[in-house]
Amino acid sequence: MKFKKKYALPFPLLADVGHRVCSMYGVWGKKHLMGRTYDGVLRTTFTIDRAGKISRVFEKVRPAEHSAEILEALAAT
Repeated sequence: MKFKKKYALPFPLLADVGHRVCSMYGVWGKKHLMGRTYDGVLRTTFTIDRAGKISRVFEKVRPAEHSAEILEALAAT
């Protein structure tokens, strides 16, 4: 709640403690780092239209470039 308030976000946030939503969206899976394999959230962004349908999926998101990519995609809709 502090995060939402701090940044004045106009939408609800989800805390997926049991990975249930991540599993439903297919973004909970095996990750690899420095020869180690573990389960975690696969960096993915979904844009959802006003009707509540997924309009685009961005997989293997690279945080440094992704904000510009998502802004461009949203401006095109």
